[in-house]
Amino acid sequence: MASMDGAGHISVFLADDNLIVREGVRALLALEPDLDVVGVAGDYDGLVAGAEEAAPQVVVTDVRMPPSFQREGIDAALQVRKRHPGTGIVILSQYDDPEYAISLLSEGSAGCAYLLRDRVAEGDQLARAVREVATGGSMLDPKIVEALVNPVTDTGGLTESDEELLRLVAEGRPIKAIAAARGTTPAAMSDAVEELFLKLAKEASAGVVSSLRRLRMLHQAIVEREEQGETLSRLLPGGVAEMVRREGGRIGETTELVVTVLMSDIRGYASIAETAEPTVLARQLNDHRAEMNRAILDASGTVMQFVGDAVMAVFGAPVPMDAHADRAVEAALVMHGAQSRVNARWSEEGLPPFALGIGLSTGPVAGALLGSEERLEYTMVGDTVNLTQRLQQWAEGSEVVLSEPTYEALTQPVECERMEPALVKGRQTPVVAYRIPAKQGEPAGQAAQ
Repeated sequence: MASMDGAGHISVFLADDNLIVREGVRALLALEPDLDVVGVAGDYDGLVAGAEEAAPQVVVTDVRMPPSFQREGIDAALQVRKRHPGTGIVILSQYDDPEYAISLLSEGSAGCAYLLRDRVAEGDQLARAVREVATGGSMLDPKIVEALVNPVTDTGGLTESDEELLRLVAEGRPIKAIAAARGTTPAAMSDAVEELFLKLAKEASAGVVSSLRRLRMLHQAIVEREEQGETLSRLLPGGVAEMVRREGGRIGETTELVVTVLMSDIRGYASIAETAEPTVLARQLNDHRAEMNRAILDASGTVMQFVGDAVMAVFGAPVPMDAHADRAVEAALVMHGAQSRVNARWSEEGLPPFALGIGLSTGPVAGALLGSEERLEYTMVGDTVNLTQRLQQWAEGSEVVLSEPTYEALTQPVECERMEPALVKGRQTPVVAYRIPAKQGEPAGQAAQ
């Protein structure tokens, strides 16, 4: 998960196949004292590999790049976010076709921005977008909203209220936020949106159908994101956002906590996905996530994110707890055991097993509600989060790697071995860690990729 460094700087990785455009954008970013370009690339592979090495807080990329000039920039940025949850994405495009923006937002709008390239030099739009996505916000170029709305309003059959509702939908506002602003219920507002689309459909001409279809796509993306958000909120003990807000937390207000962060990742997942039937792989992921969630919640942890094959959880937040390091280790070991049982069941079906690498780190973090009244996200930022990501990469399949502070915080002894001190990216001194090896008889799996 991305976090600013101690000086408040934001690291940016820039990708564009056009050298002149790339250097021009780099020059724009260089004008901002808090934005640091830490790498550049000109194609899909270069962006994925470069961002893996640089671990930026924000990726700024074009839509179309080599090798096939389709939507490699969006795909690569989403792949980077899958590997490093919390990475912000800013898409710079020469195309004002809203469907590109919708394809980005359909993965979730938090931490995403879509800007038109020929407008980034206007004021500080690019810098604002980078800062916005670095903290989980989102931004959609006004021209994209205009392209969505204007063609369907040419018929003149909409009331002023209809026009306002249409614009809110096109801007990607959640149905719940629109309902709150209008003093009604989400169910009533959802019905109002459907009635609006029906009115547009009745008046649609050949030039309107395309825009109407785009609006329906965007509306569906909003509904799916809200459903996903509600599902994830049920995975959080007691409802994190509601509890924090009830106890007086304000948007942007941070709480300093000492916690243990857990991150897990499936080793060799890309190779499994390459040959797997997508529907079968989706079922495997669903089984995997259900078991991981159960193990974390049973140990009183909080599931922060499911991103692709990665899981992030925290122990000791939003409510402080004693022995959070012990709880995190307990959860990690149960996760491995649960996955082993699932693997045994899969083997009877001829399905490939998942081998997990899990990292744990204990230390101070800032817990905060970030976003706006329309969309809130409870997140953790700090060096402890970043270190956990690095330690997770050290773990072979079926192993757990603990930071030294986690090891020292344990109140119950755990059989583990001290690893040779080694450097991790972003630190100048070697890190001491401890490995809990795979149980005898369990496959070690593949090395971290």
